[in-house]
Amino acid sequence: MRTSDWQPVLVLLVPAVAGVFLLHALSAAVRPVREPLRTGPFLGGLEPREHALSRFHVRWYPVTMVFLAFDMEMLFMYPWVRVVTAVGPSAVVEMFLFLGILLAGVLYAWREGALRWT
Repeated sequence: MRTSDWQPVLVLLVPAVAGVFLLHALSAAVRPVREPLRTGPFLGGLEPREHALSRFHVRWYPVTMVFLAFDMEMLFMYPWVRVVTAVGPSAVVEMFLFLGILLAGVLYAWREGALRWT
């Protein structure tokens, strides 16, 4: 390959890399000096009450799993809504079977006390 074949790539690559380094140096030069992150406010602007690596109570894990189950339900329902008219009644039956399985999981979690907050 000749050098002239690579010339358009270098014309774009060299200014791009130089721009990245220039912007990084500029942002490091003008950024405000802050206190360490451990003592600063969290995302909401409030001071942290406990360490970020503290343990959570075990009751939060089943609640999280139930939330993920409903999240997956929404993930599967959107494509279903897009194709339900093209597929026909079998798509409606399949969705009700899916919702029935999900409902069985929620009822099991409820029976086991996963949704109890006290």
